[in-house]
Amino acid sequence: MQVHSMLTSVLLLAYGGHAASTPAQSLSVMADATTNDMSAAPTTTIISRDSFSSQSAFDAVWDYNYPWGTDHNGAARMDKGQSRLDPAADANTLTMTAKRVADGSQKPASHGGKSIPIHYLSGTVHARQHITVAKGTTVELAGDFRAPVARGTWPAFWLTAVDGWPPEVDLAEWKGSGKISFNTFNTSSQVAAKDVAYPSPGAFHAVRCVLWDANGRDVGVRFYMDGQLVTTQVGRGFTGKALYLILDLQMEGSSGSPGPSSDTEFVARGVSVISYKTEK
Repeated sequence: MQVHSMLTSVLLLAYGGHAASTPAQSLSVMADATTNDMSAAPTTTIISRDSFSSQSAFDAVWDYNYPWGTDHNGAARMDKGQSRLDPAADANTLTMTAKRVADGSQKPASHGGKSIPIHYLSGTVHARQHITVAKGTTVELAGDFRAPVARGTWPAFWLTAVDGWPPEVDLAEWKGSGKISFNTFNTSSQVAAKDVAYPSPGAFHAVRCVLWDANGRDVGVRFYMDGQLVTTQVGRGFTGKALYLILDLQMEGSSGSPGPSSDTEFVARGVSVISYKTEK
C-alpha cells in the first residue's frame, strides 16, 4: 500500500499497491550477520507486547489512521471508531473492523489521479516512532494475527518509507486469495514476493520479521510464520531509511471485489518491535 507523493501514488497504482504480485528480479541474499535472531546483545524496546493493554499504553506508541490521513488505494476509509482495544489479560488485542456503507454515502478517495469509490469504513493504526535499521543493527518485529482471507479483504502489517518510495516491506499481507504474502519492494518492478498457504484463518498465527544491516547499505529480511522460516529477501539501500509501521484493514483494491457485505475483523495481539546491535 503506500504513499503520499504523486510520484509514489502513480507507481503504486501501476503495480497494484503495497505488495503487488509483480515478478521479482533475482536478488542475491547476503549472509545473515546474526547467528541467532534473538541476540544476546542488549536490546532496545521500541514497542512492547503490552501496548494494547490500555488506552494510555496504546496512545504512548500508536496513533489512528494512516500517517498521511484516512484514505489510501482501496475501498475503505479509515475511521478511529473502527479500531477497538480489548485490554483484558487474556486478550490484549487490537481489533480493526471494516463496516460496509451505503453506496455513494462517502466522498470518493483519490489515488494516482483516479477516483476510488468508498464502500467501507475501517480501522488502521500506525506507530508514532519511525522504524529504522541503522548501520550495525538488527530490528525484529512480531505479533499474532487473526486475519480474514475472503475476496475483498486486504489486511496488512507493513513498513513503508517516510520519505519517497520505496523502501517497503510487507511483513504480512493477505489479499483475498486464502494465502499470506511476504514482500520486499526495491523498486516498483523489482519486488521479492513470497505467497504461502494460510491455514485456519479463524485462529491466531504468529508472524515475525527480522531485518538486519548487511553491509552498511542493504538490509537482509527474514520472514517467519508460526516459528518457521518462510523466506529471506533483501532490501537494497534500506539501511538508515526511516519507515512507517502500519497495521491496517484495507478493502477491495488488490484483494478483488466485491468485498463482503457483513462486518470483517482483523485482530492483532502482542505486537512488538525491538532493536539491538548486530553480532558478527
